[in-house]
Amino acid sequence: MSSIQYPLVSIITVNYNTDKVTVELLESLKKVTYPNLEIIVVDNASSVDASYIARQYPQVTFIQNPVNEGFAGGNNRGIEKAGGEIIFLLNNDTEVEPSFIEPVVNLFNSNEQIGIISPKIRYFYSKDIIQYAGGTPINSFTARGAFIGTGETDRGQFDQPRQTWLAHGAAMAIHRKVFEKIGLLPEMYFLYYEELDFSEHALRAGFQIWYQPGSLVLHKESMSVGKVSAIKVYYQNRNRLLFIRRNIFGLKGLISKIFFTFISFPLLLIRYLIKGNPAFAGEVWRGLVWNLNYKNK
Repeated sequence: MSSIQYPLVSIITVNYNTDKVTVELLESLKKVTYPNLEIIVVDNASSVDASYIARQYPQVTFIQNPVNEGFAGGNNRGIEKAGGEIIFLLNNDTEVEPSFIEPVVNLFNSNEQIGIISPKIRYFYSKDIIQYAGGTPINSFTARGAFIGTGETDRGQFDQPRQTWLAHGAAMAIHRKVFEKIGLLPEMYFLYYEELDFSEHALRAGFQIWYQPGSLVLHKESMSVGKVSAIKVYYQNRNRLLFIRRNIFGLKGLISKIFFTFISFPLLLIRYLIKGNPAFAGEVWRGLVWNLNYKNK
């Protein structure tokens, strides 16, 4: 088992007030068959003391953040400590198949242009239903992309590895050379869209993104934030416009900004108001105001 065949893989997961879920992931990782692995847990200033994880799992590197730095910031603190050639970011609300790392490493080794790989992701509570089997390009005018296969029963229809456009933030393996060229995850997003932004920057830097169905991850889906919440409404809308500003340029960028500000944004406000949810409408407005005050970089 040489270091060339089995490069060190650093698994990083971020915990925020869901320590029991994180422990379930760690129990799942105990069964992993890959022989050269380190696991890093970053606690994002949870209100519940999660330091017992370090005692219960002494083989795990436990990082206690003094403040909540969001998805990108939390992962970045782990990346800074990681020694792996491959950095595998896993949401703490996932569980893995024992052999999920080997197909990813083999795919990296087959093509030096590959910078990011996401595995097949299925829903944990509906284990035969696909959540992710690759992603379509971000639409230049609406700043929206789509995951392939979402909601479909897995019948093997997406069982061939292929180049794709979007990685999935719940499970994405990133070669260290990507960070060396484009930097860490963009922390200004805090929550949502950061993996899409990172994917776009990686593609512009000349790296490829691949989907590897030989690797399987099960996702419990949005346990930390909830399916619909004020924080989700705020960050998704705030960061959609931020993504447009950072990644869509020229005439397309101008059209996209106009579309969001004068069509998508007002329609969303009206929809929430009609549904009797002024709090969510307020979060949409707050996201727009944040962008007006934020200097893009």
